[in-house]
Amino acid sequence: MPMKRGLIVALGSVGALALVIGGAVAWVGGQDFGPLLPPPEQCEATVNESTVVLDLEQAESAAIIVGIAVRRGLPGRAATIALATAYQESGLRNVEHGDRDSLGLFQQRPSQGWGTEQQVQDPHYAAGKFYDALVKIKNYQSLPVTVAADRVQRSAFPNAYADHEGDARVLASALTGNSKAVFSCTVNPDEVPVQSVGKNGLTPRADAVRRDLLATFGKVPTGGYAPGGVQSGHMEGSAHYEGRAVDVFVRPISAANTTKGWAMAQYLVARADLLKIRTIIFSDKIWTAGGRSDSGWRDYTPPARSGDSKILRHLDHVHVDVLED
Repeated sequence: MPMKRGLIVALGSVGALALVIGGAVAWVGGQDFGPLLPPPEQCEATVNESTVVLDLEQAESAAIIVGIAVRRGLPGRAATIALATAYQESGLRNVEHGDRDSLGLFQQRPSQGWGTEQQVQDPHYAAGKFYDALVKIKNYQSLPVTVAADRVQRSAFPNAYADHEGDARVLASALTGNSKAVFSCTVNPDEVPVQSVGKNGLTPRADAVRRDLLATFGKVPTGGYAPGGVQSGHMEGSAHYEGRAVDVFVRPISAANTTKGWAMAQYLVARADLLKIRTIIFSDKIWTAGGRSDSGWRDYTPPARSGDSKILRHLDHVHVDVLED
């Protein structure tokens, strides 16, 4: 029988078993058995004591919107304007309907020259077209967010974008990497089938992560895999030896590259459920899917072995690996 919220079952002389769905604790005979169910899946970003909560679908969309801004070298202000716009237009969802022929994250209209129906429902394309229009607006960075957004969108409700400015600022700061280790998702992964290693040395699941990063951030350097697989250079039991891991390099180590690394690391967290990601490590921090994902980014202690400490601490690269089974 499915567990119900607040259900209490009496067990006579043995004691009582309390079952409260949603993070409650079970106890029998006075003994604590921990949470009954995993915590709800969602994402959070906290910057300067302001917290934004997204569901996984919204997080996946927000990550692409900001990732395209990072790829183009646009300021965080551009990402804030784009996020506020998508919040208002679609709720950060790639919707297949809208007013008249409006579609996608930004409710762009094919009849108004934004692209084909298929194109405007591609988040990468839609975000790119939004930024194409935004950067043509004179002094857009100094304009109020709602004014800049409306000059792109020409909305019937031009002041509505202001309602989302606060949340958009938090997300932009986190997903551009300017605020570090502040964006995290709780992901409770399902079982996935074991995959064989492909020609490039990656499983299809790991290669999907690589391709997803390239689609959003462009030609970022990656490694940790090779045709035929890798047999050395990583700690014992590493996912690299199974073709399940990719390293994304941000060399040389610098403030700007660390910021970019955090943009990619937090982007990967936002898309971890979609891409079946298990672990992300960067700059002395680690995030893992499953039972500890609700703890967010945790301190990472590298293995005790010889080697360059900057590499072992993942200061010059983002490590990402995918689920195995």
